[in-house]
Amino acid sequence: MVKNLVIAALALALVVSLVFHFAGGGPDGAPPPAAEPAPPAESQAATGPETSAEPVPEPQPEPAPAPDPLPAALAAILDEAAADPRFAGAAIGFCLVGSDGEVLYERAGRVAQIPASALKTLTTATALEVLGPDFRFETRLGTSAPADPAKPEADLVVLGGGDPTLSSADLEAWAKRLAEAGAKTIPGRIVGDGRHFAGSPFADFWNWGDIGNGFGSPVSGLNFNHNRFTAVFEPGEKEGDPARLLGTFPEVPGVSWWNEARTAAEGSGDGIVIHGGERAAVMHLRGTVPPGEPFEVAGAVPDPERFAASHLRAALIAAGIEVAGEAVGAGELFLKGEAVPEIAEELLAHRSPPLLDIVKSIHETSDNHETECVYLTLGLRAGLPPDEAVRRHWRQRGLELEGLRMVDGSGLARADHITPESLARLQHFAATGPAGEDYAASLLSTGEGRIRFKAGAMSSVRSYTGFVDREGERLAFALIVNHYPDGAAVRDLQAAVFEALLGEE
Repeated sequence: MVKNLVIAALALALVVSLVFHFAGGGPDGAPPPAAEPAPPAESQAATGPETSAEPVPEPQPEPAPAPDPLPAALAAILDEAAADPRFAGAAIGFCLVGSDGEVLYERAGRVAQIPASALKTLTTATALEVLGPDFRFETRLGTSAPADPAKPEADLVVLGGGDPTLSSADLEAWAKRLAEAGAKTIPGRIVGDGRHFAGSPFADFWNWGDIGNGFGSPVSGLNFNHNRFTAVFEPGEKEGDPARLLGTFPEVPGVSWWNEARTAAEGSGDGIVIHGGERAAVMHLRGTVPPGEPFEVAGAVPDPERFAASHLRAALIAAGIEVAGEAVGAGELFLKGEAVPEIAEELLAHRSPPLLDIVKSIHETSDNHETECVYLTLGLRAGLPPDEAVRRHWRQRGLELEGLRMVDGSGLARADHITPESLARLQHFAATGPAGEDYAASLLSTGEGRIRFKAGAMSSVRSYTGFVDREGERLAFALIVNHYPDGAAVRDLQAAVFEALLGEE
């Protein structure tokens, strides 16, 4: 019974305690003090156990970077050009590519246009990657085996390997070395063999008005003096008088000159056009020369093989070596049905400067002849037509050259075309490729070296392509203008675009 009383007392105490708890009373009947809220866990961690908690502001998102003003500046420049009556009827295309290869801005960037000499960068960039900066062309000199047992006299054969740099100094050095080695007589002929490159020495689609002039000189496997000559005219006393041809230097063998040149008015310039062609026997000189002093014009030789052989023969004679036979080209022998002798014993070889030096020359002088020698060599190396060799290389590198038609490597043909986007992307790929620094350094520069570029020009065509170094990034660009009526307008546009690329007002 005592046990039951204890259990009852305990139960009563428990009931009283529960009633007191749910009524909110303390031991003295007053409400308990309100508990302070616990500081947030982040605040406790920051202030420590003995530091009073301070409210911590929530982190704010980083402000968005200001938009690059360059695309807007370029858009304004090209908008103004589109509204300029000086560009009436013109086609203007532009593309700017970022350092990651993305298009930052374009205006008609995917419309193919005639690029003129800006196309040379496609040839040079490909060659630096495929052939390498240290590649050299080679021209060989040797004696032939007797072609006819009844005529045992051996010929001296100069066999070209596509070198665009062989000069008078090189031929004279050969002659001197042969004389120092004891050579007294060449019993046979001097034979020039340029069959290294097959087909015509003039590219398809080169204009009739181009192929007789120095800038349109032929491209053979054997080249001498860039296959060019200089014609010297003496103007008449007054406007309209005939201009007399004083001569050509170096001499061009096997050619007659039909001179129709006249004297122009004061203040005129070079108005001469030379019409020749492959193995032409007559060269036509037409147009005008300015009055005053004798005037010089560059022309293109019609037969590079015979030209080189003739001047090697002259160099040998000047060095005291007798030459029994004449100077002939492989093409002449073919036309006569005669066999072209091959080298049986090599005597000397000439190696060109490194390819990088030739590329620098191409970018500086825009030499079509040098470019075509490089372009045709790319085709030979790949065993493909040269344009296919170029396309295949860049396709393997991840660049599809949209809008490209490449009928030569120099851009002299008006049948060439490419889009500004493809041309700008090419610059990006070339700059980031295995020969990128060599390629970039080979281009012309402006803006204290921040812009590297190659320009192109022909009648109603202007083009500019390259890079700009801007805020630690290298951006690639291409600007092409076709069919414009006003050259001054294009110069103004180019200047404005370059100023924007450089960030100048």
